[in-house]
Amino acid sequence: GITSYLLYRDVKKGIDPLGPENTVAFAPGVLCGTNAPTAGRTTVTGKSPATNLFAKANMGGHWGPELKYAGYDALVLHGQSPSWINLVITNTRILFEPADRYLGLSVKETTERIAEDHPDCPDIAVCCIGQSGENLVKYAGVFCSTYHTAARCGLGAVLGSKKVKAVCCFGRDGLEMADQDAFLSVTQGSRDSIASIGRCAFYKAYGTPGGMIGLNETHTLPVRNFQKGHMDDVYPLSGQALVEQGNVVRLESCFGCTISCKRYTKTIKNYLGSESGGPEYEAISVFGGGCEVSDTDACLRANDLTNQYGLDCISCGACIQWAMECAERGVLPDTFEDPATGKTYKLAFGNADAMLALIDMIAFRRGYLGNLLAEGVREAAKIVGHGSWKWAIEAKGLEQSRVETRNAKGYALSFATNPRGPDHLYGQCMAEGGLSPEMRAIIKRITGDEKYAVSESTAMKPEIVEWHENAFTMTDALGLCSRATLSTYAILPEDMAAMYETATGIPMTTEELTEASRRIVLLERFFNMREGVRREADTLPWRLMHEPLERPHNQGTSMNSKEEMDGMLDRYYELRGWDKNGLPTQETVEHYGLEDIINEEDFYK
Repeated sequence: GITSYLLYRDVKKGIDPLGPENTVAFAPGVLCGTNAPTAGRTTVTGKSPATNLFAKANMGGHWGPELKYAGYDALVLHGQSPSWINLVITNTRILFEPADRYLGLSVKETTERIAEDHPDCPDIAVCCIGQSGENLVKYAGVFCSTYHTAARCGLGAVLGSKKVKAVCCFGRDGLEMADQDAFLSVTQGSRDSIASIGRCAFYKAYGTPGGMIGLNETHTLPVRNFQKGHMDDVYPLSGQALVEQGNVVRLESCFGCTISCKRYTKTIKNYLGSESGGPEYEAISVFGGGCEVSDTDACLRANDLTNQYGLDCISCGACIQWAMECAERGVLPDTFEDPATGKTYKLAFGNADAMLALIDMIAFRRGYLGNLLAEGVREAAKIVGHGSWKWAIEAKGLEQSRVETRNAKGYALSFATNPRGPDHLYGQCMAEGGLSPEMRAIIKRITGDEKYAVSESTAMKPEIVEWHENAFTMTDALGLCSRATLSTYAILPEDMAAMYETATGIPMTTEELTEASRRIVLLERFFNMREGVRREADTLPWRLMHEPLERPHNQGTSMNSKEEMDGMLDRYYELRGWDKNGLPTQETVEHYGLEDIINEEDFYK
């Protein structure tokens, strides 16, 4: 909430996201660094160079707690440095150190070299950009603790434009709770909840890729640039295969996490010598299912490369898929050459070597194709033309994350209203399918009846989405992980309110926390409204709104549509206190105490 307010206050309408007027704000959540389960997350905000709109990304790892232990609740970078620098923050000093010697290094190399160069700061926490951020790739991410990333919307490119290679923290002060005994009691209850829920155990066993097989069976796995929902050989891409084949080296955790969904993997047959944190579902799905590459090791190599170069794997994979389809349709040549190696590749679905070469070319903006795809799929489609925007899977300029919204109507609405674009980490209404007792209980709690736990129906979806967006906002604000809140429902809003109150000493009810979340959603909406966004932008990629998806077992097809979306948007806007055009009403502005912050002339005159 603080970073959304500062972004709205300090970043004026129409500024260049890669210019000095943009800011990058880092804010560990309120509980970050405490022993609340999963309390290790940090929100990063700015104006996106990919969308020219509000940008929020969130990262785990250990960097956020270290900033808190150094004595700071938030960090905001303004302006532009004349030369490359690293920022080093400790309990006693803030240093701007020359960073020329780190240029051209990967995220891993940068992290390791900074640690070597600061022996007086053992285990210094490093947040940095890779080569893609230096080269202003529009979807470069911000990486911390080597393999943890605030990936979406290109904030790594914004750091690159400011010539900031790394922000490093070394903190040694602890955090004091207002009521330590009460706080420990509340957090222990949440840990007990995590230990008792089957989905938490599933994530620990197989990570997020554990869902690949189930999604494929229900034809809800995006395949071949969202042309299909099923692939023939999905097992090698699954979390189960990673364990059973021996690709998993070890399990890892972000700060304070008892779920441990993260893993560290290696290649074992092909592309030997490649190892990295992950992959998450999004990475193995976008390169495996999306590019129709079923080679486990090729997908692990793709995950490793995007981590090294500091790329958002979702946007990177989406751009490569789009290029493969362009070649398939004759809009782009069906072969390309990598200028660095002189090798020629066939640009086609299923070609793992071409996929890996393109990741490399994108990170360095090498060659026509590398430079084209580094702009993001919306801009690439504008340049190429020939109707290629129809298979550019983006809205608001952001490549859609790996959820098949044509038969998940809650996700469809959530993706459409997300201020940063079609992405799951804003609402994540996973409960809409009723796949677990906890999910069905949540749907009953929101709607009064668990009969509404049906993904394919639009009934009560605005209410379900609004609840989930509020819950996700408070999750981010407190620095918790959605794996514990909106993937498993182990931690609920009343738990978060109790944690906040016992930690800070500030009285907080569930409804008050929900109202604070609604206020944050409003601020994020206002940033986009000031840039001219209106109702028509609350939509999904063209393909998902116009091309049907075959369902399994001859059950027909499913699709998103304008008529369907309009009905959900009307009710959603009503719940939020917005008018039919998606603008918050003056009454809503005043209800949330924002009349001294919001200049209504930016919207209504």
